Amino acid sequence: MHSHENTVRLMPDVASQAQPHLAGALDWVGMDGIEVPVLFDAGDGTVQRSSAQVGAFVNLTRPDKRGIHMSRLYLLVDEHLSATPVDAAMLHGLLRAFLDSHKDLADRARISIRFDQLVRRAALRSSNSGWRAYPVSIEASLCEEGFRLELGTEVVYSSTCPASAALSRQLIQEQFAKDFGAGKPLDHAAVLAWLGSEKGIIATPHAQRSVARLLVRFAEDASLDLIGLLDRVEQALGTPVQTAVKREDEQAFALANGGNLMFCEDAARRIQRALDADDHIADFHVRLEHQESLHPHDAVAYASKGVPGGYGNGRS
Repeated sequence: MHSHENTVRLMPDVASQAQPHLAGALDWVGMDGIEVPVLFDAGDGTVQRSSAQVGAFVNLTRPDKRGIHMSRLYLLVDEHLSATPVDAAMLHGLLRAFLDSHKDLADRARISIRFDQLVRRAALRSSNSGWRAYPVSIEASLCEEGFRLELGTEVVYSSTCPASAALSRQLIQEQFAKDFGAGKPLDHAAVLAWLGSEKGIIATPHAQRSVARLLVRFAEDASLDLIGLLDRVEQALGTPVQTAVKREDEQAFALANGGNLMFCEDAARRIQRALDADDHIADFHVRLEHQESLHPHDAVAYASKGVPGGYGNGRS
């Protein structure tokens, strides 16, 4: 009788069996939606742990092989992302490990990581602050052309329509002319009271929540500075959405909207100018979406850095 411990159990591996009638190389094979924790420093020196969805892929160059070793990809993802903060060096090493685990099967690898990063944002006027959850997507690939890394995120902001503001001002002027006839002396107290009444603001410009979707490729020696990117874009727009809000903060937000009237084209050019000025950014693609309160459709604009062969060449 053989002891159970000494018995080598051979299990079938149908993935290694050839399928001549189904032969063919494949662009990408792997898994998507892998649930794993990730560690990420958004740029403030604090490593935050988040729940992520990960896609891990290699190509299949051997037409005579039925499949890849998906469990190897999974274990490598778990080993690297669970223990080491996400940065360019770690991702490059992970993709190299993908290929090393699939020698003679693959010569290209890629990974996608999606999670939310919590960033504390200060109020405009009061001493309060609150959390904003910014969606983060990181895409990295390794092939014979080299290593490529992209970071995506979104900025939500308020946009007030310049045309609507001009039309509203006209109506306020007309109401003022009715209530204070030409040639009559103006009483300071009466005008001040009128400006504080509903008649003093009989029309308001339409504003809407808007979204800037950013895709950025940093320069080779640059870190994945998410907070620096967010700060640059939000400062360029002037009206990012707020967290904790007291009345003084809401008033300051109304003032910011009045001082930052913008069409989607204006917002796109503001971001374009701000990112062009950042030497740490090699290329970028921005999609601006003003979710109209006047129309049932959205106003949309795109902008890019304009690098030859970069994002601006036919990307939508």
